Amino acid sequence: MKMSCIDRVAAAIGAALVAFHAPLVAAQNTVVNKEQPAKERKEPMGIRIGAEAPAFSLQDASGKETALKDFAGQWVVLYFYPKDDTPGCTTEACEFTASIADFAKLGAKVVGVSPDSPESHRKFIEKHHLAVTLLSDPGHAVMERYGAWGKKIVKGEEKEGVIRRSVIIDPKGSVAFGWTAVTAKGHADEVKAKLEELQAKK
Repeated sequence: MKMSCIDRVAAAIGAALVAFHAPLVAAQNTVVNKEQPAKERKEPMGIRIGAEAPAFSLQDASGKETALKDFAGQWVVLYFYPKDDTPGCTTEACEFTASIADFAKLGAKVVGVSPDSPESHRKFIEKHHLAVTLLSDPGHAVMERYGAWGKKIVKGEEKEGVIRRSVIIDPKGSVAFGWTAVTAKGHADEVKAKLEELQAKK
């Protein structure tokens, strides 16, 4: 089917308009794509270096209330983990326990937090002879303040739960350093090295 002159002109104008708008659409998409990573890099509440560490009061393995203010004047290693007596969490707790004397020499208390009950913590401590303080946060309110609760990928699926994170709190109650991604094995040594580095700068 032959195109008339009018049809040819209309087609040419249409092609010109598409060519004109294409760079604008591409530019708009570029702006959107540049903005998205900025949101992903947003720092979780409570772990900004130099910020006051969010206060908390949670039950320990014996059911006693333990608050951040109880550690005033001391360094605190606060680490968040998903569940008692699971492979990664056991490795992390045992490695902190193995180095507990070193942390004590540095004037630091090691405190773990998970959603498990005080009874679960007690059994976990007894089974593995742990020397760390474990606190129960079943409603995950404290975890949320520290950016340790949220969406994560588990076996290819997005789920909401505990995100492994750790924070070093200085004797004045300020966040001295924080990890937003933690590998359980070797983390205790990583934290100890950073604590020594921070104290050397004081």
